[in-house]
Amino acid sequence: MIKAVIFDFDGLMVDTETPAYHAFCKVYGEYGKELPLEMYAQCVGTSFDVFNPYTYLVEILQHSVEYEVIREQVNVQYRELLQHIQPRPGVVNYLKEARVMGLKIGLASSSYFNWIEPYLTRFDLHGYFDSINTADLVQQVKPDPELYLLSLQKLEVRPEEAVSFEDSLNGFKAAKRAGLHTVIVPNEMTSTFPFEFYDMKIPSMEAVELKELVKQLEKRDIARKL
Repeated sequence: MIKAVIFDFDGLMVDTETPAYHAFCKVYGEYGKELPLEMYAQCVGTSFDVFNPYTYLVEILQHSVEYEVIREQVNVQYRELLQHIQPRPGVVNYLKEARVMGLKIGLASSSYFNWIEPYLTRFDLHGYFDSINTADLVQQVKPDPELYLLSLQKLEVRPEEAVSFEDSLNGFKAAKRAGLHTVIVPNEMTSTFPFEFYDMKIPSMEAVELKELVKQLEKRDIARKL
């Protein structure tokens, strides 16, 4: 029986990832350069340790522009794009439905808490979560499974009793490695990513009620055991 749901944040609950990519693309374009999505995808859902789009632009411009200048240019574009951002469709309903169903609710994010917290406050989401785990609390972020393993420990559930909701490949890999059920809810930017071997993939949380989704996953578990 499924006892918990664990959500990613960036790109999944609030799509901060698509605007970030657009902001980088705009600044790259101003310098006559391009940032291919397949290259940028390396850092989606994880940290810039894998691929840093700031330092990459500095390098291809042969250090003619300073890192901090590029960083501020991107931040200006990003802040403008984030002004009217809202939770993705169906997110709040899933949180409410999980509460009604008696499920434990966790958040597992590769971002730092000081990035996520203002959004949780702005959209009044704090009270839904039994456990919030961010980059501040682990040695390795996604695709390493540490964030999910910590979430499972705090929620006091086994991997097979929890469902992960992710939008990125790195997040999906982390949940898969931790042994959770995996549900992919891609956003505008990650919709073309090559996801494989997930349990379910839905276009948005409006597309399937949480109760029905959990029922389908539990049925599949029973079928596998027969």
